[in-house]
Amino acid sequence: MSDYKIKKLISGDEIQIRAKEMGRKIAGDFEGRPIHVVVVQLGAWMFGADLIKNIPTNQLTLDSIQLSSYKGDTESCGLVTVVRDLVRRVKGQDVLVVEDIVDTGRTISELQKNLKRRGAASVQVATMLNKQDGREIDFEPDYVGFEIQDCFVIGYGLDYQERFRNLPYVAEMVFC
Repeated sequence: MSDYKIKKLISGDEIQIRAKEMGRKIAGDFEGRPIHVVVVQLGAWMFGADLIKNIPTNQLTLDSIQLSSYKGDTESCGLVTVVRDLVRRVKGQDVLVVEDIVDTGRTISELQKNLKRRGAASVQVATMLNKQDGREIDFEPDYVGFEIQDCFVIGYGLDYQERFRNLPYVAEMVFC
């Protein structure tokens, strides 16, 4: 593994507070309608759990999907593949996708198109992190936890070579 330094960017407490705010907003926007939540694994599982705990409705169903677009350690190759597919059908459902980070926009845009092809009534996206500087295509999430600068981040579900997902905060990983 390369030499690196870790710089904390967002604390676990800050993430908890923002998940509560986002949960209230989502509940208001979906008021009276069932929400089918799709958590993008593995990166969004920690934030997804926090977010759905804060969406006060008994009309929430849950599923997950695992995608891949990485060819190496830190850069996306642009080709999105489904590693583990959904268990439930989304046809006719109002879907809320929970993502860890929207960077280039390619992965989440492809997932949104995929869910619409499957017949989802609507597809909205909630992301813990939004990195505008990395955007390669025109895509804006509907709900954003935090805006971040162009840097490589780990923790709170995000990884480097499948490590660091368990950090209780989001950190920048700086390679030396």
